[in-house]
Amino acid sequence: MDMGFDESCEPIASGPYIPDAGECMRCGICISSCPTFRLFQIDQETPRRRIRTISKILVENLPISAEERMHLDNCVQCRACETVCPSRMAYGQLFDQAQAGLKINPGWLAKLAFGLIERKRWRTRLMPLLAVYLKSGLQKPLRSTGLLKKLHLADAEALMVKPALQALAVSYPAGGAKRGRVALFTGCIAEHFDRETLQAAIKLLNAIGYEVLVPPKQGCCGAIHQHNGQSAAGLMDNNIRVFNALDVDAVLHTATGCGAMLSEYQTDDEAGQLFRQRLCDISDFLLKHWPDDLQLSASTLKVAVHEPCSQRNVLKNQQAVYALLQKIPGLSIAPLPDNPICCGAGGSYMLTHPGNAGQLRALKQQAITAASADVVVSGNFGCAVFLGANQGRVEHPLQLLARQLPVT
Repeated sequence: MDMGFDESCEPIASGPYIPDAGECMRCGICISSCPTFRLFQIDQETPRRRIRTISKILVENLPISAEERMHLDNCVQCRACETVCPSRMAYGQLFDQAQAGLKINPGWLAKLAFGLIERKRWRTRLMPLLAVYLKSGLQKPLRSTGLLKKLHLADAEALMVKPALQALAVSYPAGGAKRGRVALFTGCIAEHFDRETLQAAIKLLNAIGYEVLVPPKQGCCGAIHQHNGQSAAGLMDNNIRVFNALDVDAVLHTATGCGAMLSEYQTDDEAGQLFRQRLCDISDFLLKHWPDDLQLSASTLKVAVHEPCSQRNVLKNQQAVYALLQKIPGLSIAPLPDNPICCGAGGSYMLTHPGNAGQLRALKQQAITAASADVVVSGNFGCAVFLGANQGRVEHPLQLLARQLPVT
């Protein structure tokens, strides 16, 4: 089922689980919210048609055609259809179950990517090599050879930024009087490539009186695996074990894509329940625990807020971002036009379907241009990187907030 958060950051159910795809009423309300229908304007690229394919796999146990498989795989997994579905169809869960049911055998590149995601030691060893490559000036000549395209690495290479090489500390003490202790979920890729957001989170949490623990044995949330038909059980079990061993008031995530996956860990035992009870989006946590006497510096910037699909359609807490940003006096804040439509990032979708993703990004970048904002913020690392490509920086709202903290 979809999970949201109440004021205590404990997960609450926002709708019943629909056990099979046959509950779809074929009403078509979901069509206008579907990004791939916007691109192709055909019924095969709609949630209701994909539900028929999913029903073949899960309910009727029938084979699907190559064309049906293609249209199913074209799904960005934004889950916008869930928010408008009158049947409260659990599309995300059904999609993941169908992908697992297809028993996908990944190619060599996908296997390598899954291996890097699973093994922190591999990623740690790779990062210095990436840093040397980015600094060496080899990017332009290597791109011109066409080798990256032949190896299907061009799209991933184009999004690379300088990685952080030094590990985060295990503990960051609170500033001033200590109010409590929290643990920070850093993810896998973001741990190296979104260090500024993680440091901003730590700075803000310390400023409001919380010690921050960063357990080094945590791992990927498992979203990339699960959404691509692979088992995420090992990754889930590891995170539950690592964070449950800590004496903390909450487990916080900064990337909404990770948060969406973490909030839907399908474990009903005592360990899984404890993990979900303490899990909280950092925007919700900061908003709830913000001290009355902590005043931020004023700013006259015009900010456009991009609302990631994982936040709008799963966590459903996008309003917390606006409320937090309003703590900066003088700031002009407005939602980015056409927020309900996915930007195309979709976790690994921007790499597996670069053509579709690029078209969706172009639409979103047109909205960014029309907004004429000084700063564009997004609560999801993948969206920020993808949207920022070729059109300036898109940053996490935490970075903007941290810059306005009073100098001590």
